[in-house]
Amino acid sequence: MANQIVDRRTFILGSMAGGACLLAPSRSHAQAPQSIKPLDGVAISRIIDQASAFPALQTMIVYAGGKTQIEHRFHGPAADRPVNVKSVSKTIIATLAGIAIDRKVFSGLGELVAPILSNKLPQERDPRLAQVTLGNLLSMQAGLDRTSGPNYGRWVESSDWVRYALARDFVDEPGGRMLYSTGNSHLISAMLTRKTGRSTLENAREWLGEPLGINVPAWPRDPQGIYFGGNDMELSPRAMLTFGKMFLDEGRSGNRQIVPAAWIAESWKPRTSSPFTGDSYGLGWFISYTPDGKPFYYAWGYGGQMIYVVPHAAVVAVMTSNTAAPSGRSGYVRQLHNLLATQIVPAAEAAIG
Repeated sequence: MANQIVDRRTFILGSMAGGACLLAPSRSHAQAPQSIKPLDGVAISRIIDQASAFPALQTMIVYAGGKTQIEHRFHGPAADRPVNVKSVSKTIIATLAGIAIDRKVFSGLGELVAPILSNKLPQERDPRLAQVTLGNLLSMQAGLDRTSGPNYGRWVESSDWVRYALARDFVDEPGGRMLYSTGNSHLISAMLTRKTGRSTLENAREWLGEPLGINVPAWPRDPQGIYFGGNDMELSPRAMLTFGKMFLDEGRSGNRQIVPAAWIAESWKPRTSSPFTGDSYGLGWFISYTPDGKPFYYAWGYGGQMIYVVPHAAVVAVMTSNTAAPSGRSGYVRQLHNLLATQIVPAAEAAIG
């Protein structure tokens, strides 16, 4: 990360491999550049004009230099109305897992899944199931066959989503290649529910909603009442922006440290890469780069629900889209990336004095 320094705060994370612990330094509290000009009006017009060419795009908000510079509704609900953020839910669940580690609900990334969900394990099971960790689920490296893509329908139509996800065949080793699977995030929701004795909705409202001042509406649950861990959460575009700003500000909102700063660094550390896009993946966040090689981080939901965080330019951008059409294989998400990297970020960089 640019300008990363070590301060006195530290955060203990269990290692990805097992029970050993990693002492991870937190990052300094992010500061907006000292001299900020408003984004150039011509640049803003160009950004909105280019965005207007995307028929699926509904809302765009751009925060740069410590203030909201653009909020534009193209189609759909107003920016303060909750919308389905699809797989951005995975990023929210991953953040709850980071808070749970900080609160000692989980021992760390090395927390084993099987002991927590022991009553859901298949009777005849692959011994590798005992090796799967919370960190493996977060980075989509559990090794279990996916419950997303062509397998998604059968999974959500099953009578027990947690049991079904745990009974998938192993198609790689735990810690192996990225196997993007909504079931992984749902297992985290089940683990949170089991360990806290409260629903994921209650945890999300107390740990994120209340301190951030955002509304977290109830969202769908599985047949056992576990809140869906990887899909169909609803947040308004403005709430998505507030969440992204917290990550830009190294886990802080106002004077409150909501997420440990070191968790932000862990979340954005490349651990694997998507076989579909080639982009790196951390803990609930994808990682890509601007044309000049500077990293940006994004949460991505089906159809083009996006939260972008660009630390070097002090930018957070939110885009919500029609959820009825894919954004990956259609090339739409790459168009959104291009808008961010070639228009929004340069405009923000030019405003930094």
